[in-house]
Amino acid sequence: MLEIPMPADVRLGTLPGDVRDGEPVAHLARSSRPTSYRRLCGGSPGHDYCLDVELRVDDVPVHFIEHGEGRPVIVLHGAGVDHREAEACFEPPLGARGGLRRIYPDLPGMGRTPAPDTLRSADDVLDVVLGFIDALAGQHPVLLVGHSAGGYYAREVAARRHHVAGLALVCALTDDVRDVPAHHPVVADADLGDEEFRGYFVIQTPGMLERHRTYVAPGGQLTDWAAMERIGRNWTFTAPATNPYPGPVLIVAGRQDSVVGYAWAAGAVAGQPHATVAVIDGAGHALPHEQPDVLDGLLRQWLDRVDAQAVGSSPVAPSARSRSRSR
Repeated sequence: MLEIPMPADVRLGTLPGDVRDGEPVAHLARSSRPTSYRRLCGGSPGHDYCLDVELRVDDVPVHFIEHGEGRPVIVLHGAGVDHREAEACFEPPLGARGGLRRIYPDLPGMGRTPAPDTLRSADDVLDVVLGFIDALAGQHPVLLVGHSAGGYYAREVAARRHHVAGLALVCALTDDVRDVPAHHPVVADADLGDEEFRGYFVIQTPGMLERHRTYVAPGGQLTDWAAMERIGRNWTFTAPATNPYPGPVLIVAGRQDSVVGYAWAAGAVAGQPHATVAVIDGAGHALPHEQPDVLDGLLRQWLDRVDAQAVGSSPVAPSARSRSRSR
């Protein structure tokens, strides 16, 4: 049985009826004794495997899926979905790379991670994300990938934690959303799917509809919309970090993105000394679904830059970073 050391405040426990790849899926819950991860779903010793896990951060049990071993990559999904969308879009390129421990959490109020009444703002959610990353990785280098609202949190984490080795932002939400184009599908089919599908995808084909039904819509059914509304009343950070992230950055925007637009990409690159920026035609806010091959190439080049930085001297010097990293 493959074992990976874990924090001491978690233990294995199986939820009835929860099955993945034909096997019962176990979850981690609070415990006072040390324990470990174990191979829970898919794979075999010496090969890739999948973990379906829960880690408590303060009073929030954070559910996440994990694949592989190596340097941690935390992938944060957008609003109104859960880890399944991010996993479906980013696991193929990240998994093919090798040497990466790919971690896909459900953000508070989505999927199987609750949002208790104590979470009332983006600052509160950020505290949970920071605590989650600290518990899993400590001070070891991590990579961050964020789509949509996940990119909003990923960017702030990178500015507050000196051990972030790389940052990738895809169709990221920002404080200064502007010049958002109207929704104009590139491939339109008014008879395909429902309004939610047609309002999200600009490539409206049976294949994209299947991805929406499989990876997007189920997360919406598990979303705590009352909690989303409560947190959304204070969705910006009260004291965002002002120091730019100096490591390798990838910024990807969809030319037809009618949710956050693409103008944010130019603003996001300001002050980033090691950023690659791409605005992709033929892609909207669902860019990771609609242009997977393009995104794959960009992610591979970003990971090459991360590896090159690890071999050379890192530009991320803790002494040069802002000391005001209050959670």
